[in-house]
Amino acid sequence: MIFVTLGTNDKKFYRLLNELERLKKKNIITEEIVVQAGSSSDFHSDYLKIFDLIPMDEFNKLMKKCSLLITHGGVGSIIDGLKNDKKVIAVARLFKYGEHENDHQIQIVESFSHYGYILPLYDITKLDKMINKAKTFKPKKYVSNTNNMINLVDELINS
Repeated sequence: MIFVTLGTNDKKFYRLLNELERLKKKNIITEEIVVQAGSSSDFHSDYLKIFDLIPMDEFNKLMKKCSLLITHGGVGSIIDGLKNDKKVIAVARLFKYGEHENDHQIQIVESFSHYGYILPLYDITKLDKMINKAKTFKPKKYVSNTNNMINLVDELINS
């Protein structure tokens, strides 16, 4: 099962959902796709299981069960995947599509990718290729500690 988390942002993220829908409809993705969609929960699909917000206990079960986490470029969502030893594909919400107030998620995705923790997806039309790459991707083990977080945040601020 692929678990997709879009955070709690008040903006839609249809760009990612449309591509997931297309790939699932064409049977390029054969696994079940479960989506915690937040404000994009009004997206209707015959191919994706979409939920608004999932209760934390169910969210944690889905996180543990999934073979792959696809998420927006939010720090909390990425770290949730890493703490659960999941392969993570992160897609930044972009200002130009009205998905966020600015493009700070690009820097977040770049930082986690730079350290070898995640796979970054910058071109949504290459999602299928990134999912294939995830099958052999060996993410660096994330060790949660204050110094790591301070270094990541410091790098984001100073870049």
